[in-house]
Amino acid sequence: MISSALPADRDTTEQVTPADESITSWALAARSGDADAVERFVRALHRDVLRYVAHLCGDPQSADDLAQDTFLRALGSLHRFEGRCSARTWLLSIARRAVIDSYRYKAARPRLHDVPDWQLAVERAQPCNLPGFDEGVALLELLAVLPEERREAFVLTQMLGLPYAEAAELSDCPVGTVRSRVARARATLTELLTEAEEPAVPVLAA
Repeated sequence: MISSALPADRDTTEQVTPADESITSWALAARSGDADAVERFVRALHRDVLRYVAHLCGDPQSADDLAQDTFLRALGSLHRFEGRCSARTWLLSIARRAVIDSYRYKAARPRLHDVPDWQLAVERAQPCNLPGFDEGVALLELLAVLPEERREAFVLTQMLGLPYAEAAELSDCPVGTVRSRVARARATLTELLTEAEEPAVPVLAA
């Protein structure tokens, strides 16, 4: 079925998972220099950060560097983290800023060449064991056709599992706007998947 190729629709309005609580507790413990807590915090969120920056920047050569920059910034700012939001949301906001700063830095320098291959970036960030992938449906490749704002809203809420309120805070827009972007993204992806599954119509020779 077409719908099986997309992650189940997540209503993440106020959802706080035990995993998020643990990650936040590790971040708070890491402030006092707990090396084990630092390692657990980084390991728990490394994949999410890498996937998020890859979606935002679209450059496979930059994703690893941006993820590393994100964690360096976060570890240097842990003393200011007070747990008012989840550590995941706090870290992704730092990742978003790292990508924005990277764009500004590149814009200030002469560009030697373009890196248009967004597909390479999503392939590196492609998660395993999502429904539909065993049927050869490359969901993340389809995300490339979405407008950037809808793609970000979909990735944050439906793939990374952030509550809509936190995704709205990250995106600096109302919660209703995030919901609208996610709904439109799902509609577009479903339409594309439907078209992909329709059999080709043979062209008859005149």
